[in-house]
Amino acid sequence: MKDLWSGMCACLDRVFDISGRGSTIATEIVAGITTFGAMAYIMAVNPTILASAGLDQHAMVLTTIAAAVVGSIIMAIGANLPIALAPVMSSNVVFAQIVVVRMGVPAAQAFTMVLLGGLAFLFLSLTPWRSKIVETFPLSVKQGIHFAIGAFVAHIGIVNGGLVTKGGEGLVFGQLSNPVVLLALAGVFLAIMLKWARIPAAILVSVIIITIAGLWVPHPDGSKVTQLPAHWVDWPSYPWFMLFPYDFHGLFANLFLVLPITLYFFLGDFFDATGTMMAVMQRSGLKDRQGQPLLAKSAFVADATASVIGSALGTSTVSAYLESLVGVEEGGRTGLTALVVACLFAASSVLWPLIICVPAVATAPALILVGLGMLGSLPDLKSLAAAERIIPLFMVLVTMLTGDFMVSLALGLLLHTAFVVTTRKWAELTLMLCGLDCVFIVYLVLSSRLGH
Repeated sequence: MKDLWSGMCACLDRVFDISGRGSTIATEIVAGITTFGAMAYIMAVNPTILASAGLDQHAMVLTTIAAAVVGSIIMAIGANLPIALAPVMSSNVVFAQIVVVRMGVPAAQAFTMVLLGGLAFLFLSLTPWRSKIVETFPLSVKQGIHFAIGAFVAHIGIVNGGLVTKGGEGLVFGQLSNPVVLLALAGVFLAIMLKWARIPAAILVSVIIITIAGLWVPHPDGSKVTQLPAHWVDWPSYPWFMLFPYDFHGLFANLFLVLPITLYFFLGDFFDATGTMMAVMQRSGLKDRQGQPLLAKSAFVADATASVIGSALGTSTVSAYLESLVGVEEGGRTGLTALVVACLFAASSVLWPLIICVPAVATAPALILVGLGMLGSLPDLKSLAAAERIIPLFMVLVTMLTGDFMVSLALGLLLHTAFVVTTRKWAELTLMLCGLDCVFIVYLVLSSRLGH
């Protein structure tokens, strides 16, 4: 038995180059457990968000878990990096709230958009164009996308938690006489305080505590916020009807309307994955021969492949998680960390009855905290010229007041073009920028005619 264990350890060390990167198997396992704890909230939050688009919540729990398992395994084996993957926040909100609910696009067409965006990312990951696009896409708009999505995610959390409601003069704060509103407010305070206290898996802990508290908190109609299932544990039955949920005919019939959204799924996955993986690998201290963060083409191929497979499994965009940083802080340096995360997600699949009983009021603080975290990098605007800062700030303002991210994206890109023309920076007026402007102008016209 001892020889078998030694052989397994030697095999893992050889496959993942654990010793070569100055780590140990025990350290990698602890790092994987820590990363899982930090991102496990997605098993409750993502299904809740996608269910708002009319998708079955139970099915979304299992597709979320399956996507996290497959994505993390691909990164572990294909790129040997301590980066875990799962359906990402922000893209899932855009998928459900903007594409399906607001625009009225059927979910099957939305999944097709995710597929095409992932395929475009995969194609670029295999070519030198990836680095060129990162360098040439307007920085002001890239930052605006990040901040505007953060504002939108926080907005959805506040509304879902009942903290804000629509009144005669716009948005007003919820009734504090409503126990559900008080519970949501307590959840926000709790999540923020746990973050301040640096409690591991702070978001997950807050979701669990508010879910438990909901057993005793009533809705105005007398029913409890949290309704426990008949069985806490059950063998998962994968929703096979969600496999390959595509509608190419419907997509191409409305091509000009959905093209900007498809472009967003591509750009969002592309830039978020690039930024997240660079941040994680910079923190790890691992360098390549040129002294740059150890982030080879294989990492981008793995991320893009996970997004394509995720859409085939029936979930929104799958990408690298910034929570992987906590695993790196624990010493994770190889793909074994990501493999441990995948195993823990797989083990969690038997708990699906408990996961779907998590109420929206419990996941609302998670959305708010994620959104605020994205807005927390607003000081990065200092990297822009003073005149350019108005572009991302305008995008945030439009998103916060209207809840329409796609309009803010279109206006932000057009405003950047106006800035280039006004300041006569003709070298920045590229064919790519003009092409994007044309796509979004068509989108605004079609969206206006359709009443979206």
